[in-house]
Amino acid sequence: MSDPLSAAFRIAASGLEAQSTRMRVVAENIANADSTAATPGGDPFRRKIVSFETTLDRASDARLVKIRRVAEDERPFRVEYDPAHPAADDKGVVKLPNVDQLVELADMREANRSYQASLQIFRQARELHAMTIDLLKG
Repeated sequence: MSDPLSAAFRIAASGLEAQSTRMRVVAENIANADSTAATPGGDPFRRKIVSFETTLDRASDARLVKIRRVAEDERPFRVEYDPAHPAADDKGVVKLPNVDQLVELADMREANRSYQASLQIFRQARELHAMTIDLLKG
């Protein structure tokens, strides 16, 4: 039988790590939302998406969230006609990243809320741990 407080700490820590990675990927997407290819007609930055999975931690008998993979979004690039642009192809078309900043901001907000929820679980587990130690002292 595993210690419930240890399991709570592990679950919260796995959530913090997963959402931290998610926020880093979203920030990278936002930072590259207007980047173009280095060569004429080349492909620009491609949006990245995070996939999660649950795993069983045998030490604590708890289900933890883990990053399954960070993959490229296969949606097509946005295109814009701008023959004067250095990344324009021979037809004057510039490929722009497939990043929708509104979607990224919503994803960042959701990741932040999930991060905050995991942080609150961690804080409550720490408080329970401290209360248990105080009870054992008395």
